[in-house]
Amino acid sequence: MYERLKGLKIGYALTGSFCTFERSFEQAERLAELGAELVPIMSETASTVSTRFGKAEENVRRLREICGRDVIMTAADAEPVGPKSMTDIMAIVPCTSNTAAKLAGSITDTAVTMAVKSHLRSGKPVVLAIASNDSLLGSARNIGELFNRKNYYFVPMMQDDIVKKPNSLVADFGMLLPAIEAALDGIQLRPIIS
Repeated sequence: MYERLKGLKIGYALTGSFCTFERSFEQAERLAELGAELVPIMSETASTVSTRFGKAEENVRRLREICGRDVIMTAADAEPVGPKSMTDIMAIVPCTSNTAAKLAGSITDTAVTMAVKSHLRSGKPVVLAIASNDSLLGSARNIGELFNRKNYYFVPMMQDDIVKKPNSLVADFGMLLPAIEAALDGIQLRPIIS
């Protein structure tokens, strides 16, 4: 299973949904164990802000150790991703509503948004693992815009707490690997939202 992932160059990006970092690290470890080549990228917020979910330095160190290479943390360092063909596919795990809005608006002011823009120049797929408390509110239109864009694919997601956070959606991180394989074939896994 997942033989296609061996040797696949995956841009593995994290943005600031800190409460999901542990699940993201677990998926990065799975990909590395399967032989994928991970190119680690973190938004400036993800790489510099410490929270109750972990210290910034520790998060950067852990991603670097999983991937076996330095983490790209600036837009300038992310720009060569496309021209140097550093990635076959890009996965943003987690992708905040802020990052989704920037992608929908073609804004490239972080390491992650620049890496995606650079990667997309070759028409390669981008997989988004949404994690946002307002996905079904203010962010819905930006996510909807990306649903309709070529080369964007989503990890299936669910409402994580319909009582306390009725507008929140979080990707099913356990579906990341199947979502990556499907995106390689130009297929969106369904249902997208459960």
